[in-house]
Amino acid sequence: MLLVDCSNCRRALELPSGAHSIRCAICHAVTRIADPRSLQPPPPPPPQGFYSSTHQHQPYYPPPPQPFAAPSPYNHAPRGPPPAVHGRKRAVICGISYRNSRHELKGCINDAKCMKYLLVNKFNFPESSILMLTEEEADPYRHPIKSNIRMALYWLVQGCQPGDSLVFHYSGHGSQQRNYTGDEIDGYDETLCPLDFKTQGMIVDDEINETIVQPLPPGVKLHAIIDACHSGTVLDLPYLCRMDRTGRYVWEDHRPRSGVWKGTRGGEVISFSGCDDDQTSADTAALSRITSTGAMTYSFIQAIERGQATTYGAMLNAMRSTIRNTDDDLGGGGIVTSLITMLLTGGSGGGSRQEPQLTANEPFDMYAKPFSI
Repeated sequence: MLLVDCSNCRRALELPSGAHSIRCAICHAVTRIADPRSLQPPPPPPPQGFYSSTHQHQPYYPPPPQPFAAPSPYNHAPRGPPPAVHGRKRAVICGISYRNSRHELKGCINDAKCMKYLLVNKFNFPESSILMLTEEEADPYRHPIKSNIRMALYWLVQGCQPGDSLVFHYSGHGSQQRNYTGDEIDGYDETLCPLDFKTQGMIVDDEINETIVQPLPPGVKLHAIIDACHSGTVLDLPYLCRMDRTGRYVWEDHRPRSGVWKGTRGGEVISFSGCDDDQTSADTAALSRITSTGAMTYSFIQAIERGQATTYGAMLNAMRSTIRNTDDDLGGGGIVTSLITMLLTGGSGGGSRQEPQLTANEPFDMYAKPFSI
């Protein structure tokens, strides 16, 4: 790798060997190099995991350069030795409580902390490769505002290589907005609500798909765990596993009628979500009996700790069973309603009971494929 300065914002970029141009992930400008061999060797390695990617074998048509805004969270990652070329683990964990607002949630930061503990202690993720975004973080670049979440998602997949395992966990509000392109079966795009959604808007499923799904090359695996309302298809993946209460399932084809490809470049993406697109998710103390958590995050971690996560089918059934067995308690005011309803009424209301969902870029045998992160 060789270091070059971005031609627009002057940020240091790592140029892969043999490449003649590179796109800046911050300002999107393209820097062209006449002869990479003429460059000097780079200084000591940058913070772990922060690699710029370039696709040398595909034509690239860059968008017009955008003005450089605030610095990115890239410069605020824990320092350490660069990761191995293969077998790296990297995660973005986002928990938003919306403190001091009428939309406040009690369990989302608990969810984020529990998910980090699980990844580090159960799946051997290095702490330095986990980017936490919560209101409790002292670094302002790690507060879960829209711009920081966007940059974290770019970082998650940047420079990924065969053998990499990536995780995106989100616990917070989710919502929907009208889709006008005809790409959604139900007519609505699913969204995530950053801390500053009232002023900066929501993050739409199309953007999430374009950022962390479509770039994945062969040999890279991404798991998304999305604990939010209306989150069934929030990654816009082509296939949804429609499972009934007996465990029988079929794969629904959610590929857009427009023919736009929503899958990967060969990588694998599997997303667990808190509920179907027309359902709400619970923020409640009914499951742990100790403190508030997201029902979906709690059931996901519990299935793993109880040894029920042998296959993806067993995992999904176990999660649904945990929530179903606590259904009466969840009905006592723990349900977090659609954010649209909350904004309109200022209160909480009904909505169908949540059932965790699984979507993927390709269908597979749910009871034969082992669960692994």
